[in-house]
Amino acid sequence: MSNSSLPALPASDRPEVAARLRDALLGAAFTADGLLELLGAPAYTALARSETVPALRATRGDTPLETLVRLFLLQQPVPHARVADVLPVAACLESGWLVSVGTDEVAATVDVRPYGGPDGEDWFIVSDLGCAVGGAGGIGSREEGVVLGVGGASTTLAGITVRTPVSAALDLGTGSGIQALHASRHATRVTATDLNPRALHITALTLALSGAQAAGLREGSLFAPVRDDETYDLIVSNPPFVISPGARLTYRDGGMGGDDLCRSLVQQAGDRLREGGFAQFLANWQHVEGEDWQDRLRSWVPRGCDAWIVQREVQDITQYAELWLRDAGDHRGDTAAYEALYDAWLDEFEARKVKAVGFGWITLRRTDSDAPSITVEEWPHPVEQPLGDTVREHFDRIDYLRAHDDAALLAAHFRLAPEIIQEQVGLPGAEDPEHVVLRQHLGMRRATKVDTVGAGFAGVCDGTLSAGRILDAIAQLVGEDPVLLRDRTPAQIRLLVEQGFLEPVG
Repeated sequence: MSNSSLPALPASDRPEVAARLRDALLGAAFTADGLLELLGAPAYTALARSETVPALRATRGDTPLETLVRLFLLQQPVPHARVADVLPVAACLESGWLVSVGTDEVAATVDVRPYGGPDGEDWFIVSDLGCAVGGAGGIGSREEGVVLGVGGASTTLAGITVRTPVSAALDLGTGSGIQALHASRHATRVTATDLNPRALHITALTLALSGAQAAGLREGSLFAPVRDDETYDLIVSNPPFVISPGARLTYRDGGMGGDDLCRSLVQQAGDRLREGGFAQFLANWQHVEGEDWQDRLRSWVPRGCDAWIVQREVQDITQYAELWLRDAGDHRGDTAAYEALYDAWLDEFEARKVKAVGFGWITLRRTDSDAPSITVEEWPHPVEQPLGDTVREHFDRIDYLRAHDDAALLAAHFRLAPEIIQEQVGLPGAEDPEHVVLRQHLGMRRATKVDTVGAGFAGVCDGTLSAGRILDAIAQLVGEDPVLLRDRTPAQIRLLVEQGFLEPVG
């Protein structure tokens, strides 16, 4: 792959220049909070849509922050003298962060975008010019090796990743380095790989400019750069998952047929995980005529792994093709060429009998259980990010339920999880509700129907009484045989625990 037509990148082996540049950026309040205060919410959010006019209007002054916004975010040439008041210009020119334009101006060679870390860290994400985000109009570049910045997929993966201290983390297909940057907070050693050498270079810049530890950078596809004897506590990947005819754009097109790249990634991850380790991916998968999409995904899960797979969205093949053609800006070119590309996408889907494409999250956890748990579900509803703790707790609950048969469940103590409300649904004036719904306001924000016994049971769970004693009391109140109630209720308790409505005590 050649990147010869893309601009030269700043030197990645000059950490002292990156440190000086970082200090200057922070000194001018070139941070996520500083940008919001300067630009205001409308102009700030417009940048996420690749719309720059509101930000240009908001930076017509000559303060240090306005100078940096025009230089690094809006990619406007700025007078040398103005930049010299803010940055170490000579060092930035010499190391390639800036280039001279005309006789008295300088311009940035890369996009530098402030990014707020989960604990208030001031980080900076480096990407190719004009490629910080996609936006409705496309990324503005069709270069094969272009490197994008942070988008919705990147932040989604960062939000769902389990964040516990680990010895070794692996970021496959690192791109601009956002996942490696997050992993540097809680991993002793971070390895980042990418098929695109330009992405590895930019990842090094992102980490250095953010003041994070350097990562081990390796070039290659999927697990190819990883030695056979290497295993990890955490593997994350926002891979080039787009299902397309061919591989025009390295950052998004997998280059394998259909969803084979995502399948290969998932299937190969099991052997790279240490016991109890997590592998977390974003992925696309085909909905094939005559196949159950859930069965298709279950077949991807490697032996020795629990799995939780969540489908967040489904698009028919026309919506999907239009989305990614627009992502590349193909709709802005020649109409006949656009239609030919559109046709090629539909030909590919029809040949594979694909009727729709799903998008979602895949989490694996290495387990020594003889009966691994595989949960595949559709959940298109709003969730409460970050979800890393929710993901970890899901697998903790799986372990708990595996270790407790029905008799052990009845002997156990539970409490109602925080932020659970009860809704009663029925006709106005009716003596009894048609059904009762328990609803979460945190995490996955699930809702589940329960019968009156289930609602009563959940309502009194405060950890003081065992499940069996609570059911005996309910049986006495409703006039039901306690033995029969004990026989039929554990399945409902098990579901409430699995979905996070009830928490085991002790």
